[in-house]
Amino acid sequence: MQFYFIRHGQSVNNLLWSLTGSDDGRSADPELSEFGHRQAQCLAEFLRTSEKDQAGQIRDTQNREGFKLTHLYCSLMLRAVGTADYLSKALNLPLNAWVEWHEEGGIHLYNEETGVSEGHPGSNRAYFETYYPNLGLPEGLGETGWWNRPREEPGEYMPRARRVLAELIRRHGGTDDHVAVVSHGGFYNDFLAALMGLDQLPFTWFTMNNAGITRINFHDGRPNIAYCNRTDFLPDELIT
Repeated sequence: MQFYFIRHGQSVNNLLWSLTGSDDGRSADPELSEFGHRQAQCLAEFLRTSEKDQAGQIRDTQNREGFKLTHLYCSLMLRAVGTADYLSKALNLPLNAWVEWHEEGGIHLYNEETGVSEGHPGSNRAYFETYYPNLGLPEGLGETGWWNRPREEPGEYMPRARRVLAELIRRHGGTDDHVAVVSHGGFYNDFLAALMGLDQLPFTWFTMNNAGITRINFHDGRPNIAYCNRTDFLPDELIT
């Protein structure tokens, strides 16, 4: 299996932080900013135009002959769905939601009155069917939203990352599948920690720019990180 961890394009929360350094005005489930849409479009065009007709090289670790994706997943957070939708359309590739790839904390928002960060419902089936009709949704998703629980606690991050990694290998390990997941910057660090068999990464932070790509090859049960946070397809003004 070739696996590609892709971070979503810039969200309106990312933009808010870059402009103000504050979470004041934060959205519980932000959509893409204008820059985020442009990043996602560049990413989709790069993945589409990088494909070539000739057979791939065995050691083509830089994807010089394309990515040849066979499976595309995303979290149900709107910034990830919005990014992945561009990829799905450009590549004519089915897009399926995979709930557990959500960002640390889930859907939540700070309540100034209570002083607590409270869970929010998230989008429901009707919303996704209206705005993203080609997105494959979980069977259990109804009309009350996909999150509908308190904020995820930090102690829950790593167990979830380990579950996600195990399920990824169960679904695609030992195959020639080329799998991409559009996910999130914080969870990227949890996933890498799970991949390397660490409980956490207390002194290390792996930067993942918006729309960045990390490639990990799985052969004979052993992961090989080919490259991290690739953004060479973005123009300078879209690096965020």
